[in-house]
Order: sequence, then C-alpha cells, then structure tokens
Amino acid sequence: MGIETDIAADWHASLAALAWQVDLGVSDIIGEAPLDRYDLPEPVKLPDAAPVTPKPAPPRAVAPAVPTADMAIAAATAAATAAQNLGDLREALARFDQLEIKRGARNLVFGDGNPQARVLILTEAPDVEEDREGRPCVGSKGEMLDRMFAAIGLSRSAEAAQAIYITPSMPWRAPHREPSADEIAIIRPFVARHIALINPAVVVLLGNDALQLALNSSGILRHRGTWAQAFDKPVLAMTHPAYLQRNPAAKREAWADLLSLQAKLRSL
Repeated sequence: MGIETDIAADWHASLAALAWQVDLGVSDIIGEAPLDRYDLPEPVKLPDAAPVTPKPAPPRAVAPAVPTADMAIAAATAAATAAQNLGDLREALARFDQLEIKRGARNLVFGDGNPQARVLILTEAPDVEEDREGRPCVGSKGEMLDRMFAAIGLSRSAEAAQAIYITPSMPWRAPHREPSADEIAIIRPFVARHIALINPAVVVLLGNDALQLALNSSGILRHRGTWAQAFDKPVLAMTHPAYLQRNPAAKREAWADLLSLQAKLRSL
C-alpha cells in the first residue's frame, strides 16, 4: 500500500496532497515518468552573437550661408569686371540675382542713346513708365530732358561729339521706395563698368540716386551746379527733370548747370 492507494478513493485526501505539493513548489507537471537530470545530454551551445556596430549618424545638413552685402558686392564686382562690352554687361545684369529689388521689377532698364557719346547721364532709378518700356528717361520727364540738352546742342541720337548716353543708377524699379544704401553699393560695380565701357568725357549726376552712388552723398540741391571727380571722370550734379516739373522756378538754375556743362566740354 502507498500514499497513492490511500488517497485514490478519497477526494479530500487527493486535494490535500495536491495542495501539499503546491506548497512545496511543485506547480507544473512536466511528465509522468521520472527524469534523471544527471543523464541529460549536454545543451547545445549557440555561437556568440557578433558584436553590433552602431551605424554612424547621418551628417547634419549645413544650412547655406545667408548672402551678405559684402558677398553680393564681391559677386557684382566679378561679374562686372568680366564684361568685355555692353552686351556682356547687360547679360551679366540680367543673370545677377543678389538684389531683392530686382524681383519686383518688370524690365531691366539698361541704357539709351549713343554709346560713343561724350556725355553720360547717370539718372534716377526707373519709375513705372521706364520700367514698363525698359528705357531710361521716357514720358514727359524724358521729353523735358531731351529739350534741356538740345538747348546746348546735345541729343541721344546725335553723332558722338554732340551725343548723350543715359543709364540709370539702378537698373530695376523698386516700387514705393528708394533703393537702400546696400543696394546702391551692390550695383555700383556694374555702373562703374558701364561708364568705363562708354568712356565719356564727363558724367552728369541727375538726381539724388546718382549722387549717392557716385559720391556717396545726398542732398542734390546742395550739390547741384558743382563739379567733382568720380569714376575717373569729372562729374556735374544736376536736378532731375521730375523736380523741375514740380518746381518750375528751379529751371533757371538748371540752365546755369547746362551752360557749365557746355563750357566744360569746350575745354576738354
């Protein structure tokens, strides 16, 4: 007789025996036959896992450098210097994209008149009419300018000795504002190259934008009628025809400036 015989017919004894085994830690039945653990085969040894090499972090994207005014001036100087003629210079200006002012303009306003002229007129940034036509000094202001210079025997269509050539101090229109000091500094190399390619005897600074670009000064009413030196040329400051239209009394001073220009040309 054994314990299994004693409890086989007694349900309560069987439950008590089972509870006793659970108390001893026997909770899972692996099999009915006894197992000799000393006779078990050696466990299969798995190969050591290869060390995991961490992947290098992807290179951090470097933000492009924000163009500065100095960088734009250097780019403008290189582009302007490379231009061998007016066609090259016009193309270089058309490709140049480091001036925000360009994005609001309709057309590039490059120049007008005889490229062999003795007198180069550096005028204001384009207005809406000039931007629309792509030519400097058009409309009523242009007609007035033509009459002014015709009074001393000069015109856009004349032969070289009596010709004028007109180019703006900024080739693009800036709607509702004046060009900034940085924008003028950036465009200056192009203007300087433009003047060098025309190679006039004198340069007329017509208005504040031209005065700022050529002489880094402002106050056209203080400077008008005076001669200075810029771009290796004698330069004369004059008021713009738009100012004369608003202030007809200033035409007498403009006439005096034209006579001064005529005298300078005769002396050269």
